[in-house]
Amino acid sequence: MVSESHDKIAEIRDKVQAGTRLSLDEGLFLDSSAMPLNELGALANLVRERKNGNYAYYNINTHLNATNVCVYRCTFCAFRADLRDPKGYLMSDEQILARGQEAVDHGCTEMHIVGGLHHQMKYDWYVHCIRILHEAYPQLHLKAYTAVEIQWFAHMTGKSYREILTDLLEAGLGSMPGGGAEIFHPEVRDQICEHKADASRWIEVHRTAHQLGLRTNATMLYGHIEKSYHRIDHLLRLRALQDETGGFQTFIPLAFHPDNTGLEHLKKPTALDDLRTMAVARLMLDNFDHIKAYWIMLGIGTAQIALAYGADDLDGTVRHELIYHDAGAETPEVLSVEQLRRLIREAGREPVERDTLYHHVRREADHWEPGDPIEQASL
Repeated sequence: MVSESHDKIAEIRDKVQAGTRLSLDEGLFLDSSAMPLNELGALANLVRERKNGNYAYYNINTHLNATNVCVYRCTFCAFRADLRDPKGYLMSDEQILARGQEAVDHGCTEMHIVGGLHHQMKYDWYVHCIRILHEAYPQLHLKAYTAVEIQWFAHMTGKSYREILTDLLEAGLGSMPGGGAEIFHPEVRDQICEHKADASRWIEVHRTAHQLGLRTNATMLYGHIEKSYHRIDHLLRLRALQDETGGFQTFIPLAFHPDNTGLEHLKKPTALDDLRTMAVARLMLDNFDHIKAYWIMLGIGTAQIALAYGADDLDGTVRHELIYHDAGAETPEVLSVEQLRRLIREAGREPVERDTLYHHVRREADHWEPGDPIEQASL
């Protein structure tokens, strides 16, 4: 048995070194404890450095969650509120624009916009939020609305995904986040978020976005009731869509935080779980350029170590993040640029500021502009 395991590890190592795609069975092997974590990390780091050298990316960004009132009652969510819940809120235009001004004042290149699906707010309000921000702050890239939100807009209006996304593009949408993916497999999805957009709808929204030229991100929520097969199945579905469209920019593994959720009896993933998931994702998603270690979810120390386990991006300053802090994340509410750059250097990497579309950001005094697309040879 030990000999078979060694042979399997050697076979996978040879395939990775040759740049050959790994199979479902090989992904399951990697996701188990059969391969020592340090060996797995070394393989993931080989791929990470092949794609991104010694660079580690960050951006200066802020979050906007314009409402936490939501029609859905996902078991894993600590952020949502009912319509009459004292915790519930809905931001005014003035508050939304003030958040945009704050972002610009702090040098942000990106605003990440997601939130609840408010029972009483019409589709036009969601479009309006994008439009007023884009008109007031055209230099701010608006990365907005998950596939679940797009599916809800289509449900409300009877419009197609293409029509919804075209409306949002005209209003100023710059790209889409990858939230709402959770775990694609129905054995899990039906238990943790049975009423919201299923895997096929999530994938179709992103396929449509890519066809329209919108770049998007992808995520996976792990460390709750899912098993190894569900995680590898999830990664393979993302890989297949990337083969088809090439529209994904980065993959973000999201560690589940159980506090204040319907699954608070579960333990959150360990740092070892986080690093294995990161490394497996880097090896299975051979057609993704970037893997992000989202420090809000992982914790700062684990995110730093993840830069040697396949990750090449720490996300950014992340001002005003609410969703994961409501679920018990104990990370700071914001990091400064100086802190991010120090964390990256401590991990032995070279920090590079990027914008949302992975262009190298060039700054002069209080002015910034996107440079060329990030490529090793050009930095």
